[in-house]
Amino acid sequence: MTLNRLSFHGCVQSLLTVSPLLLGSMTWLTFPGDNLLYRCLSITITVWLTLLIVFAIVPAVFGVSIGVRRLYIRTLLKIFEVRIIAKEPPSSLQQEIQELRGPTSCLGSTEFEMGDIFYFCKRGVESIVYDEVTKCFSAQELESWNLLTRSNYNFRHLSVRLTVVWGLGVFVRYGVLLPLRVTLAVTGISLLLVLTSLVGFLPSRELRFFLSEKIHLLCYRFCVRALTAVITYHNRQNKPQNGSICVANHTTPIDVIILANDGCYSMVGQLHRGLMGAIQRAMVKSSTHIWFERSEVKDRRLVAKRLSNHVSDKTKQPILIFPEGTCINNTSVMMFKKGSFEIGCTVYPVAIKYDPLFGDPFWNSSTFGLVNYLLRMMSSWAIVCSVWYLPPMNREEGEDAVQFANRVKAAIAAQGGLVDLIWDGGLKRAKVKEAFKEEQQKLYSQVLVGEQEHGDQSDNKHLEEENRRIKANKIQQMENDSRGNV
Repeated sequence: MTLNRLSFHGCVQSLLTVSPLLLGSMTWLTFPGDNLLYRCLSITITVWLTLLIVFAIVPAVFGVSIGVRRLYIRTLLKIFEVRIIAKEPPSSLQQEIQELRGPTSCLGSTEFEMGDIFYFCKRGVESIVYDEVTKCFSAQELESWNLLTRSNYNFRHLSVRLTVVWGLGVFVRYGVLLPLRVTLAVTGISLLLVLTSLVGFLPSRELRFFLSEKIHLLCYRFCVRALTAVITYHNRQNKPQNGSICVANHTTPIDVIILANDGCYSMVGQLHRGLMGAIQRAMVKSSTHIWFERSEVKDRRLVAKRLSNHVSDKTKQPILIFPEGTCINNTSVMMFKKGSFEIGCTVYPVAIKYDPLFGDPFWNSSTFGLVNYLLRMMSSWAIVCSVWYLPPMNREEGEDAVQFANRVKAAIAAQGGLVDLIWDGGLKRAKVKEAFKEEQQKLYSQVLVGEQEHGDQSDNKHLEEENRRIKANKIQQMENDSRGNV
């Protein structure tokens, strides 16, 4: 790390020396228009490139941080702490009923009106619709507005001062941050495509894997800076080791970048088309990722076999899997699929918790496409999150895959401060499985049968007591008769 920092400072000094020369070398270009306009444009481009190289590209290459992002986050916190952007308090029952009655009705009236029942109907329907599964697939509500238009649905009364601050924020996010982030993202993806393809032609397997790991780390660092991500890693002594499986809660596709920024993983997933498919094909040339064709994804035996073959080789990187199978809004953890827990290897749980104040990272794929979502993330303030590496866990004796998955899920939920839910995340797109219905029917039938058996047992017990009492009376009567005869 010391050598990296020394090399980093040397590169910065060289760039600061070269920048004026670069500006002077551009003077041979001439435009037919005003020369002053050209000079201003050339100075702007030179300053922009210098800042980009010094504060983003060079730190990413050497894997160091100069503290600009954390200073930026502390500045945002000072702005968000101002009370003029606090959330509006919820309205009372009396106020909502008054809105339903209309302005002509007397506020202090104690008489019942037929329209009042609509308030209770509305609240009842809201309770049914907004259940504990549905609310896992919507954005988190903020206590104070973060100056993003997409999250101001509960902040209606904006002052002139706040409007000016919001306008400055729009200029900073779209005029300064977005071009910088797009430049870094394009640079990182381009390097990943080119360098991994070139490394894939090397004949030596050890050299290919070594260079591939360095290239992946470099490109992921570019992507992290493209999101202005500030990540805090905890308990790094528990980082996943080779020949194992790493499981984590899933909020966004950015989860991969967040974790891979601190270490390389082998990815598992379906092979896509377009840009995503090109990236997947380039990555697999130099590293041991596991991609499946669409027809192979549903073949559980084939998937389990390829995963088992991977983890049996201790020289291969750990496999990164998100057992929920879908993105959740980072307030809870839903049911883990049991497939990755049937392999019989060591599992390294990881908990990821995002701070929605700087930008909501949840990806609702049914609402936004991937490109639209990434643009929303790049136009947010930042991505701030914490990552906890939990101690490795193994399947205990007598424990099946479902019980093991639930135990790992509970550990992740407890560490990340998330709600542990038993529901399947696939419910956001599919209907409730028949198995869930049958399970509820079985439980209800057990309740009925149990009550009936309890009732039958009570009746039998009562009959036995009655028979015992009658028998005792008869014996007593016979004894009295025998005494009378004597």
